[in-house]
Amino acid sequence: MTRQIGRETFGSRIGAVLAMIGVAAGLGNIWRFPYMVGEFGGAAFVLFYLAAVLLVGVPGLMAEWTLGRLTRRGPVGAFERGRLPLGRQLGWFFFVVMIAGLAYYTAVLGWVLFHALSYLGQGAGVNVDPAVVLPPEKGLVPGALLTGSLCTGLVIAGCALMLTKGVRRGIEAASRIILPALFAVLLVLIARAVTLDGAYEGLAWYILKFSPRDLTASAAVTALGQAVFSLSLGGTFMVVYGSYLRRETPLRADAVYTAVGDTLVGLLAGLAIFPAVFALGLRPNSGPGLLFETLPGVFDAMPLGSLFGLLFFGGLFGVAYLSAVAGFEVVVAGLTDNTRLGRRRAIWLMAGLVWILSLPPSMNMRVFLPWDLTFGSGMQTLGLLLSVLTVGWAIQRSRALRELSQAPDLGSTPANFREAGPPVDRITRLIYWWLRYVVPALVAAVGLWWLLTRVFGLLPEA
Repeated sequence: MTRQIGRETFGSRIGAVLAMIGVAAGLGNIWRFPYMVGEFGGAAFVLFYLAAVLLVGVPGLMAEWTLGRLTRRGPVGAFERGRLPLGRQLGWFFFVVMIAGLAYYTAVLGWVLFHALSYLGQGAGVNVDPAVVLPPEKGLVPGALLTGSLCTGLVIAGCALMLTKGVRRGIEAASRIILPALFAVLLVLIARAVTLDGAYEGLAWYILKFSPRDLTASAAVTALGQAVFSLSLGGTFMVVYGSYLRRETPLRADAVYTAVGDTLVGLLAGLAIFPAVFALGLRPNSGPGLLFETLPGVFDAMPLGSLFGLLFFGGLFGVAYLSAVAGFEVVVAGLTDNTRLGRRRAIWLMAGLVWILSLPPSMNMRVFLPWDLTFGSGMQTLGLLLSVLTVGWAIQRSRALRELSQAPDLGSTPANFREAGPPVDRITRLIYWWLRYVVPALVAAVGLWWLLTRVFGLLPEA
């Protein structure tokens, strides 16, 4: 039975924007974005990525916030109230997807925490190899599994404690501290990286290297998929955070601010990484291992490397932690909105379940990588597609337009929307039609590409 309760909202507009950036700017920006740039040739991929953020990311944020604010629910309830066919079943489906996604995401966050602690130990004269926490390619290393599961447990406990404080005193307050600290850390790392001998080559490769041969369909589709991943779109995170937005919040402007802040984190991470990688003669196209294999070598060879390693992995942990908190908020809200379970019990129930499910993907990379591709990239693309279809086709057009507009005039409940109110401006109407036709086509193309390349292997990935 659904529990009718008052819904907390963000305390201020700036706090809401920082929380949204905190959700988006997690591992997708500092881990995935740089290695994607390395894999797809540098500046051409960055150009495609910026276009994808503008054309799909900003309207996608508006759509998911619209769905959340309109229904005052996370995915469990939002699709149903938005009148999407099979909306209730799809909402519970994404509830399960988010639990599975949190399982591998918190495992990676546990690795990041161990790396940060190892560099802290090195600074104190205790040498610990950060690689001992990483799972093997196949088989099982009991020590790595035990170490990783302990660190993952600490991460999950930290997320649970944060959630017990609620939206304003927990999520919003933490975002106000962690986001500015992250930007400060990235600026310090950039200042160090660009002053290394040979750093200019990496800087030029990242920003200036451009060849028409790099403008491939594979790079374009991958950049679009990365934009979806990086902005935490997917019918989950941003829907539930949208349900905490105030009615007067201007979605268009805040979507732009969120996209700019999120993109800036990724671009700054590249500026901190690639000059140092080139300066030390390492490969920028080392793939997913760029973060956990290549960068530790960079810090080991750098003067005061333990300090800069601590700053990097500590900053990464902080911002990725905000994304993990958002993931837990999705599943906790799903339970408290749709059952009689209280918030505190729901938090600790989900914490225990996620920790248990984090063990399989922590065993080896043969389990982890398919888990990541399925519950990360693939399901996020599907979730965004369904969110956009709900706003563009299932929700009554007048209601969607009012919610997308800069100053919506809406009643207090979904059944009480008023048709009266300020006229909807032309830009909002254009965004609505763009969401209705263009964005679904682009997102569906990304999903089809993912299926043909990553799942069925029918097309080359690059």
